[in-house]
Amino acid sequence: MATYHPAFSFMGHFKKLKAWEHARTLAVISKPLIDRLPSTERSGLADQWRRAASSVVLNIAEGASRRGNKEFRKHLGIARASLDEVEAIIDLAVGLDYLRKEDVTKISAVRDECARTVFGLMRRLGDGEQ
Repeated sequence: MATYHPAFSFMGHFKKLKAWEHARTLAVISKPLIDRLPSTERSGLADQWRRAASSVVLNIAEGASRRGNKEFRKHLGIARASLDEVEAIIDLAVGLDYLRKEDVTKISAVRDECARTVFGLMRRLGDGEQ
């Protein structure tokens, strides 16, 4: 029988999670930076960044809707991997001189805070055996 974390037992609850709020902010503030990438990167790096940022938001929401902590943790793990992907993309964009370090200060801070809250939520949910 699946067990549920008591804080996550109602519809639409994912919107109350700090991790989801940070993830949504990350996706929203990614757009203007993605739009600044060269047109040659529209179907490459830009598309990958957009999908990775969206993946964080969507996996937190989907995981919160799943039955039991184990499924939720699984989706949080996917969200965490997508956060690492966003970080790598930002680093690559700076390395390729598409963006300056000053351009990505805010988004890097939001990404870091999102990663901390996702990891904290994973710890709160336990080891995933439930």
